Amino acid sequence: MSAILRELLRVSEKAANIARACRQQEALFQLLIEEKKEGEKNKKFAVDFKTLADVLVQEVIKQNMENKFPGLGKNILGEESNEFTNDLGEKIILRLCSTEEETVELLSKVLNGNKLASEALAKVVHQDVTFTDPTLDSIEISIPQDILGIWVDPIDSTYQYIKGSADIKSNQGIFPSGLQCVTILIGVYDLQTGVPLMGVINQPFVSQDLNTLRWKGQCYWGLSYMDTNIHSLQRLDSTRKNSEARSQMTENTSSEAERSHPFSAVISTSEKDTIKAALSRVCGERIFRAAGAGYKSLCVVQGLVDIYIFSEDTTFKWDSCAAHAILRAMGGGMVDLRECLQRNSEMGLDLPQLVYHVENEGAAGVDRWANKGGLIAYRSRKQLETFLSLLIQNLAPVDTCT
Repeated sequence: MSAILRELLRVSEKAANIARACRQQEALFQLLIEEKKEGEKNKKFAVDFKTLADVLVQEVIKQNMENKFPGLGKNILGEESNEFTNDLGEKIILRLCSTEEETVELLSKVLNGNKLASEALAKVVHQDVTFTDPTLDSIEISIPQDILGIWVDPIDSTYQYIKGSADIKSNQGIFPSGLQCVTILIGVYDLQTGVPLMGVINQPFVSQDLNTLRWKGQCYWGLSYMDTNIHSLQRLDSTRKNSEARSQMTENTSSEAERSHPFSAVISTSEKDTIKAALSRVCGERIFRAAGAGYKSLCVVQGLVDIYIFSEDTTFKWDSCAAHAILRAMGGGMVDLRECLQRNSEMGLDLPQLVYHVENEGAAGVDRWANKGGLIAYRSRKQLETFLSLLIQNLAPVDTCT
């Protein structure tokens, strides 16, 4: 339902406003950090964080969607718990109140009576936001609301958000770290099949005005349902295709390095040595490191790299669902790495796409929703098949996902 996607875009922009507001004042921001409890922690990090911004964003998304589409709220799942403990040891359940005044009162309890900070945040939470996109406005599609589930990662790359580096230089358009790696991820999937249908990635910190120090963001979306595939980069893609066609007419445009290593990939700084060694033989020097699962997936969506590969089990359904839906709309997808490496492509087996409706059997806490076999994000199936063939040839005979 394009009405749901429109509302998701609007709430993602409201969420981005909250994320920017919480970072605006350093003294305020230090109040917002609460360490995650044991069951909520990502085992990849020795210390994981929960911020009030995270929880506020998640609750705003859930409440706004429930208000507009009654009954949908119960099918919205997120990374964060909405329970906070203040300096007095009081446990506070953070919920979006119906009035700004009530939200100020609730936030004051979390922020130990800091009324100015509470008022500033409540104002952003209750501020109305409009969002339009001509590409989306041109279609009307009906998807039954009762089949939809939604995964939310309110602020992906929380560590980069807390650290707040604004002066990191990009490498061929890809930021290794910094605020640009922060994303808000909203993915919609089919409750019955687990197939991703709609995705929104909001990047709140894209460019900063050096005079006001205020940030501007960018939003990406995609919808893939039955015969309809549409996404926010379509106009850019048609421009790129024309440019590619022109470049093919001039054979010598690609460098020797690109011809011998036709793929580029983005990876995590914690990627395993076996994968990195194989990748260096497949991609040469065209391997980029970046923070945040959402941001690395976005690099594939943007066409900055061909592949995002991650061999460990420390990404989750809320990390991948949004980008997966956008990539499906573009003709790509997101697959289970371990199953790909075990698959016999000559037998014509389907690619093992990630699905979003089933818990991992026997797992506890956040691990119930982990992408246990690792993942590969890609824009083109043909490209993925070629990449996998080269990767397997160059991998030592070891289990990459133990």
